[in-house]
Amino acid sequence: MKQIIVITLACVLILGLITGCSKSKQAEFVPEGSSDEELFQLGEEHIKKDPEKGRLYLRQIIDTFPKSFYAQRAKLSIADSYFRQRDEGSMIIAASEYREFIQLYPYSPSAAYAQYQIGLTYYKKILKPGRDQSKTHQALAELRIVINKYPLSEEAEQAREKIQECEEQLAEHSISIAELYYKRRAYRASISRLTEILTEYPNYLRMDKVYFLLADSYYKSTLVEESVPYFRKLISDYPKSKYAHKAVKIMDEIEKSQDKKD
Repeated sequence: MKQIIVITLACVLILGLITGCSKSKQAEFVPEGSSDEELFQLGEEHIKKDPEKGRLYLRQIIDTFPKSFYAQRAKLSIADSYFRQRDEGSMIIAASEYREFIQLYPYSPSAAYAQYQIGLTYYKKILKPGRDQSKTHQALAELRIVINKYPLSEEAEQAREKIQECEEQLAEHSISIAELYYKRRAYRASISRLTEILTEYPNYLRMDKVYFLLADSYYKSTLVEESVPYFRKLISDYPKSKYAHKAVKIMDEIEKSQDKKD
């Protein structure tokens, strides 16, 4: 019985010490009676050197002064603090914080910035062509929202540049796969990938190569009539391309074979 009493008292003492430490730590972090501006200044002072402590001050603003101007700034600062950490987990949290900001303050002048940052959380994790491109697709989708919802914002212009880069990346990925099929004489698979580039990424910078591989895939599949428009397009639009010279030779062969039939 005495042992039970001793153990119970010890537990109570330990619990009291833990609670006391927790309260003193909280008191240290969040001074009582602080204004939203004071809390924001404390948060910004600590957010880079001690993110957890800085976020505690900033979250106190959101909880205590939800309609304050500083609550908006605090929410963005918290999201930015996770974004700066750059690891996969922090980027996921950052995207979530930015989304919550847009939900809470949809008409804020910073909503465009928050949406652009969501796009960047995926953009920063893009892998090279030939590897998994799921992050590239996600970045592209989020950046397009910036253009659609906030077309006149500064972020929209930045988003357009990133969109071009994402599309170029995805086109490079597709053409690398198409070229692999082409070399293995799997022409139908090659045609499918190359047609996708024409449809999805019309501004791709190496379109001359796309036209040639597509035309030649049709040609080597004995679908000569289907190949002709792409050979002609290549010759007319990219006359100085090395692929145009190859296309001219093939077109000469096609025309000679047609003359023989006539």
